[in-house]
Amino acid sequence: MTAKVLLALGGLYGLLGVLLGAFGAHGLRDRLDPSQLSSWQTAVQYQLFHALALILVTVWFLHTGSNALRYAGGLFALGVLLFSGSIYLLVLGASSWLGPITPLGGLTLMAGWACVIYAGLSTQQ
Repeated sequence: MTAKVLLALGGLYGLLGVLLGAFGAHGLRDRLDPSQLSSWQTAVQYQLFHALALILVTVWFLHTGSNALRYAGGLFALGVLLFSGSIYLLVLGASSWLGPITPLGGLTLMAGWACVIYAGLSTQQ
C-alpha cells in the first residue's frame, strides 16, 4: 500500500472509530446486553489506537523508507478490519462463523507491532 492510502485509512479508521463509539454509547446502549456493549467498546478502542498507530507508522515510513514500517502499516490496516470489523458484525448479530476472524485480526495487529519493533531496532540513528 502507498503512504497516501495508509494515511487516508488511518484517518478513516479514526473517524469511524469516533462515529461507532458514539453509536455504541447512544444508539446501542438500550439494545445490547452489557457483555455485547463491552465487546463493542473493545472494538472501538482497538480501532482508535491502531488508527493513530497507522498514521504514526506511515509518517515514520515517509521519513525513513523502511519496508518494515510499510508492512506494519498494511498489517495494522488489515488487522483493524479483521479484529474490530468482526466484533462489530458479531455484536450486531452476524453469523457465528465470523468468530474465528477476530483472533486472526489480533494476530495481524501483533505482526504489525513486531514490524515496528524490527524497524526500531534496525534504525541506524
